[in-house]
Amino acid sequence: MSKAAKCLGIHPMTRRQWAVDGKIPFMWVGRERRFSSVDVENMKRGSASSISRPRREVLYVRVSGSSGQESSLAAQEEELRATSTGEVVKVVKDRGSGLRENRPGLNRVLAMVSDGVSVVRVTHEDRLARFGVGWLKQLFAVYGVTLEVLHPKKSGGRDELLEDDVSLVTTFAGRLYGMRSAQARKRLLAESGQCAGGGDAG
Repeated sequence: MSKAAKCLGIHPMTRRQWAVDGKIPFMWVGRERRFSSVDVENMKRGSASSISRPRREVLYVRVSGSSGQESSLAAQEEELRATSTGEVVKVVKDRGSGLRENRPGLNRVLAMVSDGVSVVRVTHEDRLARFGVGWLKQLFAVYGVTLEVLHPKKSGGRDELLEDDVSLVTTFAGRLYGMRSAQARKRLLAESGQCAGGGDAG
């Protein structure tokens, strides 16, 4: 913490708050936060360039269901707009599980990251993804883009590990359920004679 703060020319307490706010990735080692030297250098370069670079924001909102939940999307957008401090160039909306890597909205955000956007903002980290948010932050940093989470998680290392375990179980359970559902549909089609190879015509 102190070395990272010294490199950035800020107070360690400010550095800690940046970590809590999700402005820079970190990992827990015991009870201490550790920062990648690559992330620190990227932030250092980003801070230097931000003086002349306008703040252009992309707001990303997501709900899990494919229909309904419009009020949740609207509430997320309203909260992000109310706390915006720059130009909102785009509001990207997604419908689908945060476990899905291939989402139309997320793909649009990734395309915009390399096209002059300076900030991607979400209400909660899991709105962007259930897994791999740290990798997304590092990808954003390559283009000088930061990810801002309006309500960052405040859990410690043990709690984060527990959340990851629960998410893993949820992921595999969801995929297993999907596989079983597909097999059940195929079996029903075969039994009804609608599936090729389901039985000889007699």
